[in-house]
Amino acid sequence: MADRLKGKVAIISGGTCGIGLAIAKDYVKEGAKVVIGARYNDDECHDFLKENPNDATYMKLQVKDEDNWIKVVNDTVNKYGHLDIVVNDAGIGDKEGFGPTTIDKESKENWDEIIGVNLTGTFLGIKHGMAEMEKEGHGGSIINISSIEGFVGFSTAAAYNASKGGVRLMTKSAALDAGVLKNRVRVNSVHPGYVKTRILPKNIWDQITPTIPAGRIGEPKDIAGICVYLGSEESAYATGAEFVVDGGVIAQ
Repeated sequence: MADRLKGKVAIISGGTCGIGLAIAKDYVKEGAKVVIGARYNDDECHDFLKENPNDATYMKLQVKDEDNWIKVVNDTVNKYGHLDIVVNDAGIGDKEGFGPTTIDKESKENWDEIIGVNLTGTFLGIKHGMAEMEKEGHGGSIINISSIEGFVGFSTAAAYNASKGGVRLMTKSAALDAGVLKNRVRVNSVHPGYVKTRILPKNIWDQITPTIPAGRIGEPKDIAGICVYLGSEESAYATGAEFVVDGGVIAQ
């Protein structure tokens, strides 16, 4: 199937590597124009942009900065004419220099950074994405990348659990707000399990793999497919919902 996103314009935060870049690649394949927003560009993203100069562009985005979100949304509309999809993918684990620790030793600095990027950043993407879609009057799709850690607790991950659980419930609230506003904006969350990204250290892959019913760690492209569906009209009746893509981990 092709052209499932033909004519659509998407902003993908955190889209220069990992899951976000995989989503961007599939979106372009399906006919969308894509703005990749992130704090810095990445070598793999550079190559993707060179290969797709008419369909993809990079814009600097610090997701905790509301003015930066406003600028990226405005610049996207100025460049491509409208906005149909926002994928809130930007996310971090423990801040560099702060290893995983129990909550009694959690630093406020680490807490603030994770909550700021993962939860506040997603809030701002929803807020300004929905406002633009409502102004344009055609509806749209907002896709929030949460985690299975938005469902189940993990030791030494209080800030990450809190941020991803917050994204899960904020998604539902935003979907209900869209219903009240009757703006035809859909808001859903995607919950990856263990995926080969920078958040999951390679030195623990071997010990994690036997715990996954599917028998392998996920690839970023495994998450991209559900985001194509949620960005397309195929998912027109899906809102306020959770889509778990974890190889069966939390089914156990």
